[in-house]
Amino acid sequence: MGLTTDERQQFHDLGYVGKEGIYSQADLQPLKDGLTAVIDQTCATLQEEGLLGAETFAAEPFETRLGALFKADVAVGERVTRTIMGHGGGGFKEQAMLDFLRHPPLVSCIESLVGPDIIGSSVYRVRPKAPGYSRGAVPWHQDSGYFMPHCDGSLIVTCWIPLVDATIENGCLYVLPKSHRSGVYRHYTGGQGGYLEIAREDLPAPEPVACPMRAGSVLFMTNLTPHASFENNTDIVRWSVDLRYQDAEIPNNIDEDPADFDPEREPVTMACWPGEGDFVIKDAQNPAHEITDIAKFKEIRTRYEQTPVRNPGRGWTPFAERQKT
Repeated sequence: MGLTTDERQQFHDLGYVGKEGIYSQADLQPLKDGLTAVIDQTCATLQEEGLLGAETFAAEPFETRLGALFKADVAVGERVTRTIMGHGGGGFKEQAMLDFLRHPPLVSCIESLVGPDIIGSSVYRVRPKAPGYSRGAVPWHQDSGYFMPHCDGSLIVTCWIPLVDATIENGCLYVLPKSHRSGVYRHYTGGQGGYLEIAREDLPAPEPVACPMRAGSVLFMTNLTPHASFENNTDIVRWSVDLRYQDAEIPNNIDEDPADFDPEREPVTMACWPGEGDFVIKDAQNPAHEITDIAKFKEIRTRYEQTPVRNPGRGWTPFAERQKT
């Protein structure tokens, strides 16, 4: 599939480009089934703990079930969401997730941007935005606000993929076009929902552009593109996945063991996001290095969950203290 010349040009000029039809409904279904299984399992655990009654809303469709759980009991909805997101947000690591990451039409598009040797960045996230849940809103930020500063000049491609149609009403993404050209803006910790946030007064001038998308479409963004999503005002859950890819020359932690991580080492020798395990998606010269086996994928992810690595971070100021700086 790949990106066309015009699509690549828009990506570099504006900092983002959308492309429809990369995942079909059939391509999305295994991931939706896997997430449904996690909801089932978590509900069963909550029932065993006496925290959930007989009603688990199992008859509800994928698009509304988690919302029904939130509506019945916010604490239950939050527990299910935490289970799905796991450590840092990349907790779901079943075969459907690996297949989603390695989806050939998507990888072909990534190759159009970073070349034939592709690393799957450790930072992938499954995000269920529940109806009316204020903490589901994500404030203005750049992905590089989270990454190590020595990676600011490198291209790490974010792929934002809705599992249901994303609309303005249910919380589609907004972007600030051309604002990726000015480096990393000042972020603050402890923003809306606990996320990093660029204060309104620090946002660049362009008018935000809403990006409503059909399920299975992909919004490609640079790591310097400011973006946000707001509250879901519908009765469906706006499920989405965000994946990140980079070329193999950009700092990563392939072949590193978190147990051997030295927090005193020079930060410039660390992966862009050292706290989770990167993995090889495509190696043109040695395909045997590619992570295709689910057991190996789980092992990489689990090692970093069991042995946390301290991310030195960027030293951003807490949002509540921004007037003091």
